[in-house]
Amino acid sequence: MATAPRPRTTTRDPEELGRRLAAWLDVRLPGARVSGVNAPASNGMSSETLLFDLAHPAAPVSACALRLAADPAAYSVFPVYDMARQHRVMSLVAEHTSVPVPRVLWLEEDTGPLGAPFFIMERAEGRVPPDVMPYTYEGNWLHSATDAERARLQDATLTVLARLHDQFPAKEAEFLMPPGTGSPLRRHVAAQRAYYDWVVGGVARSPLIETAFDWLDAHWPDDTGPAVLSWGDARIGNIIYDGFEPAAVLDWEMASYGPRELDLGWAVYLHRFFQDLTVSFGQSGLPDFLRREAVERRYAELTGHTPRDMEFHTLYAALRHAIVMLRIAYRQVHFGEVRVPENPDTMILHRASLEAMVRGTYWAAA
Repeated sequence: MATAPRPRTTTRDPEELGRRLAAWLDVRLPGARVSGVNAPASNGMSSETLLFDLAHPAAPVSACALRLAADPAAYSVFPVYDMARQHRVMSLVAEHTSVPVPRVLWLEEDTGPLGAPFFIMERAEGRVPPDVMPYTYEGNWLHSATDAERARLQDATLTVLARLHDQFPAKEAEFLMPPGTGSPLRRHVAAQRAYYDWVVGGVARSPLIETAFDWLDAHWPDDTGPAVLSWGDARIGNIIYDGFEPAAVLDWEMASYGPRELDLGWAVYLHRFFQDLTVSFGQSGLPDFLRREAVERRYAELTGHTPRDMEFHTLYAALRHAIVMLRIAYRQVHFGEVRVPENPDTMILHRASLEAMVRGTYWAAA
């Protein structure tokens, strides 16, 4: 993990993107000057983000961020990138809640200007818990923080989830529900099955992922609870913090309509993903941070909703993450960075954790 190259995420030339972006903006703000175009230090694995400065008397802001749909030539992580959908979600969250989201400015659905749809938003300043190397490793600001500071960040982050789920009108989120029949959770899982089938189209399938889907069927909740707007990628690595307080909540491409536990399970498991990897490389990580029981307890205090069926939802989070990891691994194969092993399950970094969840032994050892 410490020496593996970061998987390729694009075939685009950032300088060329900057020139084309400047030409696009010049139509809307004649004479506008674009400068400082660059990618963030830790760019996403799906959509791309470019940061730039905008100078014009009529410009709504000067510090901007461009969110660009995935490069079709880069073996994209997801089959569809609906930038208008993301733009709409962020606008609605800003309108209906106190969750800090960047102000969205322009939306461009035509692929002509930059080769893919995009939107531009106000750039938030602050710091983000790193993914590479993970914040659970030594040598970054969150790992170096005190226990009290991390507890403050954890509580503030859970408050973001509570406000999102409580304040956003559930009816307004129904447009995010996949087509089909059944409850929002049934449709959510069916959409994940369809995504998995797309990921393994023409390549080796994953016995572990398919076993995990079977586990979900065998352990389906009796009552899936009320549906809310789910952020979808609810993890601290998608929040910009001002000190230890959230300043901007990012990455809404996985937003959905479903049980509150979708976000809770994802937040808990994505931390466990980094924590387990860190321990496997001989470091202690942050074992007292974002612990499942603490997350459940605090969320219940904030909302009055006691999280239910969390073993189901954390396993579902690990399963969803496994599908994404498998797709990223096959993208590395596509670009000649790695070869397909005899057992494709070994390409899933958290294989051991997901196996233990299916066996029912993971949380007993956590």
